[in-house]
Amino acid sequence: MNKIRARLFPNLNTLVLILAITVLGGCGASDTDMSVLAGSELKDLEPYLDQIAKNTGVRLRMKYSGTLDGAEKLAMGEPVDIAWFSHGKYISLLQAQQKRIVAQEKIMLSPVILGVKMSKAKAWGWVANQNLTWRDIAAKSNSGELRYAMTNPASSNSGFTALVGVTSAFSGGGDAVSKDEVDAKTLKAFFKGQKLTAGSSGWLAEAFVKDQDRLDGIINYESVLMQVNASGKLREPLFLVYPKEGIITADYPIMLLNKAKREPYDKLVAYLLSAEFQTLLMNRTQRRPATTKVKPGPQFGSQLLIELPFPGTLETINQILFAYLDEHRRPSHALFVLDVSGSMKGDRMQSLKRALNNLTGVDRSVTGQFARFRNREKITFITFNDRIKDVKEFTVTKSGEDSESMRAIRQYVDGLRAGGGTAIFDALDNAYTLVDKSIKRDPDRFYSVVLMSDGQNNDGRSRTAFTRGFRAFSEDAQQIKTFTILFGGADVDDMNTVAELTGGRVFDGRKSLAGVFKKIRGYQ
Repeated sequence: MNKIRARLFPNLNTLVLILAITVLGGCGASDTDMSVLAGSELKDLEPYLDQIAKNTGVRLRMKYSGTLDGAEKLAMGEPVDIAWFSHGKYISLLQAQQKRIVAQEKIMLSPVILGVKMSKAKAWGWVANQNLTWRDIAAKSNSGELRYAMTNPASSNSGFTALVGVTSAFSGGGDAVSKDEVDAKTLKAFFKGQKLTAGSSGWLAEAFVKDQDRLDGIINYESVLMQVNASGKLREPLFLVYPKEGIITADYPIMLLNKAKREPYDKLVAYLLSAEFQTLLMNRTQRRPATTKVKPGPQFGSQLLIELPFPGTLETINQILFAYLDEHRRPSHALFVLDVSGSMKGDRMQSLKRALNNLTGVDRSVTGQFARFRNREKITFITFNDRIKDVKEFTVTKSGEDSESMRAIRQYVDGLRAGGGTAIFDALDNAYTLVDKSIKRDPDRFYSVVLMSDGQNNDGRSRTAFTRGFRAFSEDAQQIKTFTILFGGADVDDMNTVAELTGGRVFDGRKSLAGVFKKIRGYQ
């Protein structure tokens, strides 16, 4: 029998060995998967995920989200093993009752600071000034001398951290700021100089580079500002400002939510905090090491970082955010260019109505309340089919769901009807004509255009004709960005062209139109 087996399988032992190696190798290759809900700024770690897996046996499956959106998802029970955002304090406060956070460790550090053009910093005496304060910055902003970019605190952690930091600095107290200590007058002065907003730190940096001739500075992570300085895309470098009162540092805590994954989590943390990986993070991402095993590089200088206190309650944080949106920042004027052609009948029109009504306060989620139309904001709806169908403007006097202005917007939205062809570029031209006039009358607003269409342009002027006409608008009008939304059978080339021409961004609303409208609010 053994001879027969040997003749049939002359390399049986070799075959068994190969199979064993294959099975064992397969087990090693699969690693231990851990799902991660992460801040979008952590996308720059993707090139190192294979290296992490090789050294730990842990394969990270990344899913990205904004900080407040992520905090809400976690509070609603998002089934992930790990949460990893640039800041964990808001998430920790929101998670206090659920107690989902099993463990957390700080992985890297990057303070949120102001970068100012070197020529401005020298002219204002800010270089080598150890006594420079946030109030000095607010004074330059209030006078109109400092025009800067910052993300929307309700959408992006860098803006959120900056808002909390300056609020704490202006409160004058040594402990965590409370709602009664907020210096509203100085905050309003500080945010008077904000001329560009965005929903993400990365996009803000890119937009700043494009708009650098009309801006003087940008608030962002220290790491992002250092990368922008090193990019070779600036006509003059940014001077990094570390005010005397202090800053708030993003410490990128990696939070374990699934206690069954404690062992791989510990292996992961041990490697992330190793001298090898901390050095890699410092040199490749310009974030400071979170361990004493690695000495910060010379690029960080010898500046002593003073940490400002962080609010201790969700109530205080939410009040700071709502006050910024409703009172302290420059009000906005958002123009929504909406396709109501025949192809929008039925479910598509209902999706559009639901998405817009959510912005009137109907969406009661945490992110929904921050994304709703704000007090002092102007909203213009331009509806179109084969022609401009209607132009309607609203001014929000109170941002509550039951306010008169919100009810009026819902009544208008509920009355939208579909029919006719599609004249996208006639409608967009009309929007920029209105913007051009509005800026001259009311220059102290954030202006933005949102274009939503579910089809192709088949009436009115062509894309080429619109592009040619766009160059005839005033320089100020040409600075206003259009955020395009893909929906249904929208022409991707048209939407990309408009976004690129105006410096905006394309959003894909084919899965969730309501989610995209909410996300765009971070850019308005």
